[in-house]
Amino acid sequence: MDRIPESELVVNPDGSIFHLKLLPEQVPDNVILVGDSGRVPWVCDQLEGSEKLTSNREFTSARGWFNSQPVLVLSTGIGTDNMDIVVNELDALVNINLQTRMVSPERRSLRMVRIGTSGALQPAIPVGTAVASRWSLGLDGLLHYYRRPDDPERIALEKDMKEYILWPGTLPPLYGTRCGDEYPALLADQFQWGITVAAHGFYGPQGRSLRARLAHQGLNEELARYSFRGVPVSNFEMESSALYGLSEILGHSALTVCLIIANRIRKEFMSDYQEAMKKMIGALLKKIII
Repeated sequence: MDRIPESELVVNPDGSIFHLKLLPEQVPDNVILVGDSGRVPWVCDQLEGSEKLTSNREFTSARGWFNSQPVLVLSTGIGTDNMDIVVNELDALVNINLQTRMVSPERRSLRMVRIGTSGALQPAIPVGTAVASRWSLGLDGLLHYYRRPDDPERIALEKDMKEYILWPGTLPPLYGTRCGDEYPALLADQFQWGITVAAHGFYGPQGRSLRARLAHQGLNEELARYSFRGVPVSNFEMESSALYGLSEILGHSALTVCLIIANRIRKEFMSDYQEAMKKMIGALLKKIII
């Protein structure tokens, strides 16, 4: 097995990984991901013995305990490009020896759960609803840069959406991803399930137009009318396709649960969502860390 060069795997002088600034021994199996570094304390409030670890750019980390299990809390910033950094560097921390730069013979599988905010694409989903992402549709094109394993369920989703979603050829091809196998049974009916669209921008890619005009009108409506195996497209956010797709490639188990703070169809926005988010965090931790 080849040694990974310094230009490809960047390690800081203290032995930590380049962007996250974390050491291998600081990464347990359970990882909670939040976009905003300001939400790291919200998760830590639910943990025992929490302590801040590192802060670099948008990546802030802390560690604590829940149900006697160690938990890492990490902010990712916004977007699939940031999630590309986060998942690859977390995987490197647990599956590559940073000193020898060799892939470890025994592989670890992380449980990475993203807790975020989102906008609903269905009028029947009110603000304040917690939506778990059974699948994610990527608008960003990130996963086209990776060789993906043959997953029959994911392949069926991609074949189906190519048939039923009218997508402009001038945009990156849509791709499909799915959550870890364990989560639907763990969460059961605790949260509403949907298909989450992951966009690579907050404005144009999500159909928002302030002064810049959109090149393709009606894409939100086209996405919103799609469903797969009875599960409809439910919401927009900006990270899940990368999280799910890279986790599938690297052998990790991922889930996204978002609080709906806007309904794009009904033009509603929930400005005071902090308490609802904290309540959702507590309910989710009880379900997934057992």
